Formats: sequence, structure tokens, C-alpha cells
Amino acid sequence: MGDLFFNKVAGVILAVALFMMALSELTNIVFGRGVSAELAYPVDLTALQAAAPAPEEASGPVDFGLLLASADLSAGERTARRCVACHTFNQGGANGTGPNLWGVMGRAVAGVAGFNYSSAMNAYGSGGSSWQFQNMYDYLENPRGYVPGTSMSFAGLRDAQERINIIAYMRAQDDEPLPLPAPLAAGTAGEDMTADAGVEADMAGQDAAMEQPANAGEMPGAEAGAPEAQEPVSDDGEANEGEGGPDAGGGR
Repeated sequence: MGDLFFNKVAGVILAVALFMMALSELTNIVFGRGVSAELAYPVDLTALQAAAPAPEEASGPVDFGLLLASADLSAGERTARRCVACHTFNQGGANGTGPNLWGVMGRAVAGVAGFNYSSAMNAYGSGGSSWQFQNMYDYLENPRGYVPGTSMSFAGLRDAQERINIIAYMRAQDDEPLPLPAPLAAGTAGEDMTADAGVEADMAGQDAAMEQPANAGEMPGAEAGAPEAQEPVSDDGEANEGEGGPDAGGGR
């Protein structure tokens, strides 16, 4: 064996090593180098975990007189475009999958002559009910939940402002729009919350009054001329308190 033999062996070994290196590099290029330290679309996981729940709508009656007067008719018209596959809104418009909605506000439920309403909608309107602001507001939020069995396939409008806007738009599609109710008195919509807050404040006031006689002697610099007589204190250290206070109530 001459020198060329060993050169050939070394060449083969070098070629194999280079091939393995090239194969490893190609694999990294095609499949990536493990898990990337940075995502292509970074997601703030801490923000997702700490995200506050969506605020709930305030309880209490809806002030249609105030909300509809300031509603955005243009936004209501844009929302209504989602309904044109089934409904028409113009005067004298043809019925489609759903009835024509010109003059619907104030109209009798299932009141379009010649339209084939579902049995559920006919039953809902059998008592002489009409489309007013409150029942239209509730119906648009979840049609199948409000009138179970209705053939209306629309899922509903969960956003309250969207419902207000489209109701204002439908009200305007009439020669004689349904009159707006008077705005509610201030604080009526939050009556339940105010009553609860009043109960908590009353309870806190009673607790403070029960603790005050026990701590009164510890306060330096009592005002001159203040009466020396104090509330009689029972054996357990609590002052005798009356049970008077504002009644908690309200709601609708």
C-alpha cells in the first residue's frame, strides 16, 4: 500500500464528515433549530391570565327615552344591512324569508298579512302583543331564546348599543314613528344598586356607633361643655342601639 491509499482513506473520512455536517445544517434550515425563543406572533400570556372579565350590563330598566333619542341612526342602518338577506326595510317592500320591516315598531306581532309566520311567533302574538321598545330589545338579543321555536335563524345582537341603534333605525322607517317614552327619573336605572349600597352603609354606621362609646374615653382633648353622661353600656361592652334606619328596597 502506497501513500495514495492513505490519502484516499483520509479523503473518504473527510467527505463523510463534511456530508454529515451538511446534512445537519440542512435539517436545521428546513425544520428549525429547536423551539424558537421568539414566536412569530408574540402572545402576552400574563396579560391573558390577568385579563379582567368583560363588564356586565348594568341591572335595572333600560332608559329607552334617553338612549333612543341619542342613538346613531347611521350605525343602526349599517347593522340592518346584516338582515337584508331575509328582510326588506323600505315602504311596500316585498317579504323575503322574513317579513317586511317597514313600520315594525308598534306593529302587531305576526301582523304582516300573507306572511307565513312560525307557529311560535303566531302564539307569541296571539294575545294581541305588539312590537314595543322593550320586547324588541330583548328579542334582538337572542331571538330563539326569547321566542322559543321561532324560525328566525339569526343568532342575535349581544351588544346593547347595537340593539339600541337598530331599534332607532327601525323606528325611523315609518310615516308615523312610535313615540319615544319619557326619560326615566335620575337614579331609577340603578335603584337596586343604590338600595344595596344603602343597606351596607347603614350596617357600617351601626357598627361604628356600637364601637364609639367604648373608645370615647380614650380620645384626648374632649370638647369643653360636652355632656358627661354616656350611653349605658351592657355587660358585654356594647352600647344599646336602636333598630331604626332606612328600609332597603327597590328594583323592578
